[in-house]
Amino acid sequence: MCRSLEHLPVTCLERAKELKARFGSFLLKQELSIMGHSQKNKKRTPEDRQKWSFHELLAHKEGLCAFTTFLASEYSEENIAFYLACEEYRNTKSSSKLCAKARKIYEEFIASDAPREVNLDNETRNITLKNMEQPTPSCFNLAQSKINTLMEKDCYPRFLKSAVYQELITQHVG
Repeated sequence: MCRSLEHLPVTCLERAKELKARFGSFLLKQELSIMGHSQKNKKRTPEDRQKWSFHELLAHKEGLCAFTTFLASEYSEENIAFYLACEEYRNTKSSSKLCAKARKIYEEFIASDAPREVNLDNETRNITLKNMEQPTPSCFNLAQSKINTLMEKDCYPRFLKSAVYQELITQHVG
């Protein structure tokens, strides 16, 4: 029936990777507008972008979009998706919705064999599962912190050397 990917020409695989990154970027823009993610929309000059810390990058729409595109190109966009899901969860006002949202996040990102499983150690998984017995806005803080550190220490330095980052800092403003 289906053959493995190794039978496809390299150019097809590269094109598929590029399309996935672009599509992921488009979906993130839609998710952010739907979620009402409070990010500054202020345009930044190329000089300003070169000074972005990791946390400033995540706080600005164009920086977050570029970083997400980069993560998609590395097949690790689940990290930023988990981070953003935790941010949305933490801002949930209705305590009646916390349990359902917590279960959804856990099943999508943390559970063994989750469709978008993030890289967490067993101790963090167990603590998070225990926290979910009585969901609070902070029940994912430890897991989110671990993923944030992973992205900042591992992915962000590679992002700074990537073509996606170079494009971000050289694109014209306005």
